[in-house]
Amino acid sequence: MKYILTILIVFVCFSGFSQELGEKDVKVGLVLSGGGAKGLAHIGVLKVLDSLGVQVDYVAGTSMGAIIGALYASGYSGKQLDSIFKSVNFNDILNDNLPRASKTFYERDNYEKYAVTLPFDHFKIKLPSALSRGQNAYGLMSKLTMHVNTVKDFSKLPIPFFCIATNVETGEKVILDEGNLAQAVMASGAFPSLFQPVVINDQVLIDGGVVNNYPIDELKEKGVDVIIGVDVQDGLMSREELTSAPDVLLQVNNFRTINDMKQKVKNTDVYIKPNIVDFSVISFSELKKIIDTGARATLDQVNALTEISNQQTNKKRYAVIKPVDSIKINSIELTGKTDYTRAYVLGKLKLKTEGKISYKDFNRGVNNLIATNNFKSFFFEFEPSDTISGYDLKAELNESRETTFLKLGVHYNDLYKSSALVNFTKKKLLTNNDLVSFDFILGDNIRYNFEYYIDKGFYWSIGLNARYDRFNKNVSPEIVMVPEDLNSINVNKLAIQVRDFTSQFYLQTLFRKDFSLTLGAEYKRLKITSETILNDTNQEESVFEKSDYVSLFGKLKFDTYDNKYFPKKGVLFNADLHTYLYASEFREDFKSFSIAKASFGYSQPFSKRFSANITTEAGFRVGQKTNPYLNFVLGGYGSHLINNYTPFYGYDFLSISGDSYVKSALTLDYEIFKKNHLNFAVNIANVGDHLFGNTNWLSTIDYTGYAVGYALETFIGPIEVKYSWSPEARNNVWFFNVGFWF
Repeated sequence: MKYILTILIVFVCFSGFSQELGEKDVKVGLVLSGGGAKGLAHIGVLKVLDSLGVQVDYVAGTSMGAIIGALYASGYSGKQLDSIFKSVNFNDILNDNLPRASKTFYERDNYEKYAVTLPFDHFKIKLPSALSRGQNAYGLMSKLTMHVNTVKDFSKLPIPFFCIATNVETGEKVILDEGNLAQAVMASGAFPSLFQPVVINDQVLIDGGVVNNYPIDELKEKGVDVIIGVDVQDGLMSREELTSAPDVLLQVNNFRTINDMKQKVKNTDVYIKPNIVDFSVISFSELKKIIDTGARATLDQVNALTEISNQQTNKKRYAVIKPVDSIKINSIELTGKTDYTRAYVLGKLKLKTEGKISYKDFNRGVNNLIATNNFKSFFFEFEPSDTISGYDLKAELNESRETTFLKLGVHYNDLYKSSALVNFTKKKLLTNNDLVSFDFILGDNIRYNFEYYIDKGFYWSIGLNARYDRFNKNVSPEIVMVPEDLNSINVNKLAIQVRDFTSQFYLQTLFRKDFSLTLGAEYKRLKITSETILNDTNQEESVFEKSDYVSLFGKLKFDTYDNKYFPKKGVLFNADLHTYLYASEFREDFKSFSIAKASFGYSQPFSKRFSANITTEAGFRVGQKTNPYLNFVLGGYGSHLINNYTPFYGYDFLSISGDSYVKSALTLDYEIFKKNHLNFAVNIANVGDHLFGNTNWLSTIDYTGYAVGYALETFIGPIEVKYSWSPEARNNVWFFNVGFWF
């Protein structure tokens, strides 16, 4: 009887305890590990948790886990995150790619010429601290968390949150639970060598995965009852998988993390381990598959998760997060040490106080500023104004102290042949806004290009350049000889040697970022010789041109192409007028003359992969005709060509000449897969002397050409092969190009 009574008392007590536990609203903590692209599996986990009605009461994350965890904590559902990340261009995020439109004309030319840029201070080459500044990633996070930008204490977010970073100077763990949410997760995800470190509270921070990639212990201290953990970390590789030095280094780095996880897994109430062995930290192109692996792994725990959901009684609903369309800025506060004036910064941002601006335009302004490469970072946040509606913009500038660079490039084409480019660039040589650049081009034809530029933005900028070109080419005699001299020779081709030195002083202003006016003066030293024709047995070469020319010029340019080499959308207009006022003694009968030309291009996409580009151009000469080399010369393929050379499919370089021409071209481009292009082109032209003296140029087409080609975009520039032919010339020409044109 005694024992029966004891059993009944224990049963009643246990029953009461169980009932009390069952009625308790269970507090759930969610810990999300880092893992780069593999961390996208967290989205699949969150979608299933939402569908099962599991309410998360605290989120902790590291690296990619911090990024996704912060967005979830700010109020986005798993389904919303799925839609957001499917629209993200990860290539732009990881590489800090900026739209071409955000760069000035000068910056575009630099970006589209060099394959490698390295800091070069004190005559020592330095490797950059990271591949990316992380500015695009920060801009995206700032926009997505705009609705909680007033929350500085992360425990006050819709779901309390913290993340882990590493102090790179001390190796210590740093818990980030207050401040700027976007900046905090950028620090937690600053993967070494990929993203540059982030400075917060005078601490230099990098990826939290270095010290703690699964912050379960810190989450337990927040008083949660149940912990759901998602682990997307790599396991140890076998000897068969350890095939390279990076594999070994990664394995060594994983020793500590994997050993730590042995106990952490035991402390996790619901442990979710997606099968991510087929993916790497950069497998962002496999987003859908990775998200699905997260969802499948979570469904394996459906019973445990359903039980947790059933024990939660006080559940919140997700609020609808409205996207940010426009911002009213009442004041602008700029901090950080910088040699650039406030006017310079605001001019690049295109900002004025007490004005409303769309977030899209604001982001364009940030791109404009970053595209100058004068700043390592630009962290900003919008704080609600105290007295009136709108925001106060507070931004911290981190100026780049690297002002000297070594830049490299390579190129091959059928005119200049093989070329290796070595460039030396120095910023802030004489003023804060100037730049000096020297290209030295080695190869079959040694060339160089010197430039000095003082950037005044929308005011009159000042430029000085000097360019030397040389090449050898078999050409038709009329390219270099006047008609009356052609009768005295009996050759179809001349092997000419061209030496061209051109220097310019100019002023340039921008009406808007894409529209420039340039006015200047030019000096040209031109020498053309040939060994094909020798009138004297003692003569080593015939000289067709050996003159110094002085001219004035004006240029108009409007350029909204999204890509110089493979434009899918945009407009290009280019007009140039040169008036030659003087020539040296080689041209004793010199009289002034002018050369005018203009081109118009338009690109239109018809789908994500298919686009068309149409161009029309024309030019004419007014005045003296005794130096035919400065006429218009068509043939070949390429860009960045000197003088009045114009590409034309179906004919070799420098094949057709005349003092006037009109040309149209249509190019169809299909991107069969990323950065791989198939294209077809057709061009037509009329070329001759006094072409516009009558209307015949409208009624007949003298020259046609077609081309089909394949191109691959690489870090050194396009690699292209084209087969072209011309029906009337009954000729076919292959064109090969490797690298950016310079």
